[in-house]
Amino acid sequence: RTPTARHRSCRSVMTTICDLPEDVLVELLSLLPARDLLCACRLVCTQWRYVVDLTTLWKRKCQREGFYIQNLDRSISDWKVFYMLCNLKRNLIKNPCAEENFQHWKLDSNDGDKWKIENLPGPHGKEIPDPEVHKYFVTSYGPCFKSQLITLQKEGYWNQLMDEKRPEIVVKDWYAARFDCACRYELTVRLLSEDYIVLEEFCPEPVIIEQWNDAMWREISHTFQNYPAGVRYIWFQHGGQDTQFWAGWYGIRVTNSSITIGPLTL
Repeated sequence: RTPTARHRSCRSVMTTICDLPEDVLVELLSLLPARDLLCACRLVCTQWRYVVDLTTLWKRKCQREGFYIQNLDRSISDWKVFYMLCNLKRNLIKNPCAEENFQHWKLDSNDGDKWKIENLPGPHGKEIPDPEVHKYFVTSYGPCFKSQLITLQKEGYWNQLMDEKRPEIVVKDWYAARFDCACRYELTVRLLSEDYIVLEEFCPEPVIIEQWNDAMWREISHTFQNYPAGVRYIWFQHGGQDTQFWAGWYGIRVTNSSITIGPLTL
């Protein structure tokens, strides 16, 4: 046979990746990062777009990365979005435990002897249940409040996701008092629109702690669900003060704040 004929014969039996069975293609593509699947692979051809949109591919990615929970099988309507939310999930509050001094926090009020950072358990204090937490922020005899503004798009949560899926937004904070001084704790969390209009707010009554208390750390938690479309920012503010007006740092202590998004309400 001539070289040209041999070449033609080889070419006729060669296959491409597109000739692979669908389940094999799902397995191969599930190895790729989500961004590559959506921004590159989905644009290759009609077949690849079909495979990238398959529930089985995203379910496989969830299994591969440990996000798959069998008892949620029936409640998950969109495995692609479920995967994305699991992959993105982390604490959106930066420097929650004072390990980076006051970095990432805006000091809205800094009165009395001002905010300070102390090591756990601190004077007349107790250890927090989480052994990973070693420091806390403490207030003084004047109002002390600090805040963070979270831009959802910068954190990977695109507008359509927030507007159509409205994944739950879970807020947590830890606070404690010194045993020997009365103090006050306050928390405000707002879901804001692009124009900083308040779409929903969590602002519980201030917690008043009396002198000679148990100095225990307590967690406050709130979950935003079924909030209006248009959420683009989350504003978190906490703080308070010593209510006996003693010089120094006898006010409320805060640490281990967190904001996480989804995915369990899909």
